[in-house]
Amino acid sequence: MAFLSRKRKSERKDGRGGGSSRPGVGMQRRDNRPARNERATPPHPTEPVRGAPGGQPAFVLKEGRESSIQRRHPWIFSGAIAQIDGEPASGDVIAVLAYDGGFLGWAAYSPTSQIRGRLLETDRNAQPGAAWLRSKLERAVGRRLALARESGRDVSDNATRLVNAEADGLPGLIIDRYSDTLVVQILSAGAERWRDLLADMLPEVSGCPRVYERSDAEVRSLEGLPPHVRMLAGEKHDRPVEISEHGLRYRVDIAAGQKTGFYLDQRDNRRRVGDLARGRESLNAFCYTGGFSLNMLAGGAKSVLSIDSSGPALEFARANADLNGLSGDAAQWLEGDVFVELRRLRNAGRSFDLIVLDPPKFAPTAKLAEAASRGYKDINLNALKLLRPGGLLATFSCSGGVSAELFQRIVAGAAADAGVSATILQRFAASEDHPVLLEFPEGDYLKGLLLRRE
Repeated sequence: MAFLSRKRKSERKDGRGGGSSRPGVGMQRRDNRPARNERATPPHPTEPVRGAPGGQPAFVLKEGRESSIQRRHPWIFSGAIAQIDGEPASGDVIAVLAYDGGFLGWAAYSPTSQIRGRLLETDRNAQPGAAWLRSKLERAVGRRLALARESGRDVSDNATRLVNAEADGLPGLIIDRYSDTLVVQILSAGAERWRDLLADMLPEVSGCPRVYERSDAEVRSLEGLPPHVRMLAGEKHDRPVEISEHGLRYRVDIAAGQKTGFYLDQRDNRRRVGDLARGRESLNAFCYTGGFSLNMLAGGAKSVLSIDSSGPALEFARANADLNGLSGDAAQWLEGDVFVELRRLRNAGRSFDLIVLDPPKFAPTAKLAEAASRGYKDINLNALKLLRPGGLLATFSCSGGVSAELFQRIVAGAAADAGVSATILQRFAASEDHPVLLEFPEGDYLKGLLLRRE
């Protein structure tokens, strides 16, 4: 076609595509007459505006690959791109065009990732810039404030996720609030361009004077980005940040802790498990800094054995128990490999009324799902064997490469191999400050099951 005759830089043709047209969409009767009860359409519908505004760099998608963008899926894979106009640099905002030149949106360009573009905006006249970014941040913060009011959350709670990447229209950007400190994770080439703007805007938009960057996740390497850990705004201090959640206090190591320092996505699940703990002998595997453990102890558990392979994490867990007056005989701490320790507990004839399995990410992508499945099956099989009849298992996966359906099949297989039957009492998900776009199921990474052993 004439539109594609201009000279462009070619993209590689392998890689995952960006969707395909659904069969039947746009089909007409052969005689062009409307079907019965259908409204006739104008014979000459308005043509879409074509080409990139001002001749700017642009993706041109392969024929038929625009459907995923039209459904608002925010990722554009390398295999969906036919050609590129211009010579954009990493992180540049460039136009996204259909095969026939129709404008689809604005995306951030990542030349090294298989996710070659991340959709930012579909309005041709709203090219993302500083004002656009500020508006997105203000909207995200306003939504979290509204959620806190509507849910009746304890006014002393001072830790929450303020920006959840794609779900807040800011792909590759995570912002967590811990008291007066924000912790920022920049995970994509496009978000990398926002660093200086974030340092300027966030204190005013959020009311938090300190902004700390923890851009050290492995996923940055896929974007061709080095790790960055630094203060972006405010005074640096070396002591942990103290937060409050559901009436419990925690010290959070924002500089060296997992993710941004704490697993905020499990906030409501921690309280739920705590409500179930009264009078139960309990086990918390992969306990990290004691989130589930403290809730079980505060909920009246008869005992809580907490296991983690990290000595420093266990020290934080003990300190958090002390901080809340929960470090009595009921609290037991064990440093060790959870896979090994679960078997050791079985061999020692131990059993429990309540077990929590909250392991780290085993499969960040679907390619690793098979290996991750073996790990999930192993820990769930041993946990179910340690669980007394009538006991409860709260088991979780935060692996994006493992779907909720696959996770349930894995746990069901573990139960079968353990020779036990179990009933699903509840399904767990991330707390409400971690929203998920309807059109972006990849963002729904945390899943869990509350099981009763029959």
